[in-house]
Amino acid sequence: MTAGLFIRKQGFQTLQLSAKLGRISFYSTNINSETPQPQTESPQSIVSKSHLSTDPIDLTKGSSVRQAAKIRPLSHSKYESKDYQLPKWKEALGEFVIKTFKLDMDKVRAGPVAGSYFYKLCKEQGLQYENEPLSNTAQFFYQDLKLPRTFSQWFQITILHEWMLMVRMRAMPFKYGRNYQQKLVDRTFTDIELRLFEEMKVNSGSIVDQYLKDFNSQLRGAVFAYDEGFFTDDATLATALWRNLFSGRKNIDMVHLEAMVRYVRSQLYVLSMLSDREFAMGQFKFVPANETVEKLTTEQIEQLKKKVAEKYQSLDNNVKILPSERSNLSYTN
Repeated sequence: MTAGLFIRKQGFQTLQLSAKLGRISFYSTNINSETPQPQTESPQSIVSKSHLSTDPIDLTKGSSVRQAAKIRPLSHSKYESKDYQLPKWKEALGEFVIKTFKLDMDKVRAGPVAGSYFYKLCKEQGLQYENEPLSNTAQFFYQDLKLPRTFSQWFQITILHEWMLMVRMRAMPFKYGRNYQQKLVDRTFTDIELRLFEEMKVNSGSIVDQYLKDFNSQLRGAVFAYDEGFFTDDATLATALWRNLFSGRKNIDMVHLEAMVRYVRSQLYVLSMLSDREFAMGQFKFVPANETVEKLTTEQIEQLKKKVAEKYQSLDNNVKILPSERSNLSYTN
């Protein structure tokens, strides 16, 4: 990802994805204070200060995580698999069609990027099944933040990450950003419907429809609440996280809210540093909760833009670039 100039700290080890730029300070507003505080801790390290019970809160009345009747893979299409390679004749045919009909690849690309790759990123953050080990990110949500391991909670974790991507999508040229958002939402509800039928064994179409309506209402409400928090202050954002991610429960630990506010602000900052072209081509990954993102100086931002410009200018000037790789989106903002 282009956030190569970001310094990401994991424990006591400083990770630099490209240039050696030294230490940078990142300031954010604490939800209980208007005084800027230096960001020197990762969200996961903040959570470690919590004094709540060490056991995750159980809202299932002691029942275990429901055993999925059939575990759906992150991607159900062979074309989205990392190992799949398109036959040469299909690739040549596709490039011919794109070139002949002058297809707008910035529009076409929304399907595989937003509807596949970005959805996969969001979905896997809180994905969990019975008797299967949790990923590092899932451990942060279910063990560190003590969220219940339920299908509904997974959905809340997923739409939080989708909202963060939508914030960046809305900064793209309108016709492209709207298309990316629509592909992401369409894929989300297509996958949820299949998961309800295949994993949760909900055999009634009317019940599935009701679930989908409820999830759609949750998505709309969460996006509105998170938008308000994003455009106002950290206290408002923390309130939105409390109502949606933490279900508005009474025994919430403010340390958990502080960690989540930092987690969200860090992801949004990284997204803000990506150009339209990089983001539209899927050059982004969420920063793990055990790492910190430190703000770049003005000089370092200029270095970042220069490196990206050099990369894409060389591609744009290369006459051998494939028609499917072309883009009219900006690589400077």
